[in-house]
Amino acid sequence: MIQKKILIVDDNKLMVEVMTYILINNGYEVTSLTNGNEVFNNIKAIHPDLVILDEMLPGMDGAEICKLLKLNKATSSLPVIICSGDDSFDESPNQKGAPDDVLHKPFDIGCLIETIEHRLAA
Repeated sequence: MIQKKILIVDDNKLMVEVMTYILINNGYEVTSLTNGNEVFNNIKAIHPDLVILDEMLPGMDGAEICKLLKLNKATSSLPVIICSGDDSFDESPNQKGAPDDVLHKPFDIGCLIETIEHRLAA
């Protein structure tokens, strides 16, 4: 079976380590970045099946990156999940450039895997 590739972009190294560990144990191939500056080059290079973005990133924030991905023809169908510690961050999924899903921190492992599987199946 071909492994699905997931790109995690989060400046919290512990968060990245935990998510990477969980996802690898669930059969995914994981690449991670700690800031938003390399996202677009990385997507071109590895062609991930899904991107998980932290809302707050040094450089460019997750919402901004998401909007650029969703408004670009080449990446518009790439599923994007934004992780946010801010409960008020709930961009309506129908807005132009909105993420496919929002995970509110702290989230549990089951919720993370379920959301990813749902998005990859869509």
